[in-house]
Amino acid sequence: HPGYGFLSENAAFARACAAQGLVFVGPPGEAIDEMGDKARARERMRGAGVPVVPGSEGTVATVAEALARAETIGYPVILKAAAGGGGIGMVPVEEPKRMEKAFRRAADRAGSSFGSADLYVEKYLHHPRHIEVQVFADRFGDVVHLHERECSIQRRHQKIIEETPSPLFADGAHADVRAAMFEAATRATRTLGYQGAGTIEFLVDADANFYFIEMNTRLQVEHTVTEQVTGLDLVEAQLRVAAGEPLPFRQEDVRPLGHSIQLRIYAEDPARQFLPSPGRIVRYVRPAGPGIRLDCGVDEGFEISAFYDPMIAKLVGHGESRAHAIERLVEALDGYTIDGIRTNIEFHREALASERFRRGELATDFVDDLIRRRPKVQEEDER
Repeated sequence: HPGYGFLSENAAFARACAAQGLVFVGPPGEAIDEMGDKARARERMRGAGVPVVPGSEGTVATVAEALARAETIGYPVILKAAAGGGGIGMVPVEEPKRMEKAFRRAADRAGSSFGSADLYVEKYLHHPRHIEVQVFADRFGDVVHLHERECSIQRRHQKIIEETPSPLFADGAHADVRAAMFEAATRATRTLGYQGAGTIEFLVDADANFYFIEMNTRLQVEHTVTEQVTGLDLVEAQLRVAAGEPLPFRQEDVRPLGHSIQLRIYAEDPARQFLPSPGRIVRYVRPAGPGIRLDCGVDEGFEISAFYDPMIAKLVGHGESRAHAIERLVEALDGYTIDGIRTNIEFHREALASERFRRGELATDFVDDLIRRRPKVQEEDER
């Protein structure tokens, strides 16, 4: 099992396992390759009738080509790394005169991070929601969705708070959009001849139109919230499917109960643009409480490296309602202590307490907006 890091989306590793007679717990290498190339993935989804963000067909090789595509699409646009992921190599472009500098910046970052400087162009959606659908498929052609996760709260295009169900669909709102999103996700998965766990990710605009942006061919960091509301063990399901068994659940078996929210706990300094905060943990007090789950791989004395992702833990709250889940997380955060390094625990307290979060008015500008609304005194105290 490759987990959800380094090797989980490495097609060469998946093929190497197969060549040695080992079972790779994940999709075939061909599916990883196809969905790993974001430009190819867009065209495959477009062909399957799945809505995609307006953008270039394939990659753009030069600044002139990017300018031509952007002129057709209409500004603002965003340059993305074709081989990218994790929000790396994404550069918005507001007007033509900014294209050359943005193109070189995006290409340099893509090349250094992914070994490929290939870029593609998309229409830049201002402050959309980011909503994804968890899917599962087996070798017998059965595909099941496990409902959606809201992942709009991000910094540097990387998720830090996830929840299910999405507040966008609270009290039955936009039921037709939700059903269409589920149908598109399962159709996309079936089109690929996919096997195992995967996530179809969408951006949703202010008019509740949704657009495919990528498929993650692995189990997501945030699979925990789906497990909490469905009662299903997704890692067990992965192992069963990889062993050649049919899916251990049918669509009618997926009946989410309550609401679940995950907070990613990072060794980083929110007061300094969320820069990583490596060092040794000198005191570690774990939170606990009803409805609380903590997935964690560190303890007192653990050294947080500057060379890897700074995530320390995932704190998950589950309740009968969204308000109940928030209440449980607030109590858990009050009992969570990590000394020796800076973390984003206080940021999570602030986010959960904000009126905008409580109202469920989420979008990708949430973090910037929260920081912008802070009193000056608070910012100076944090520094």
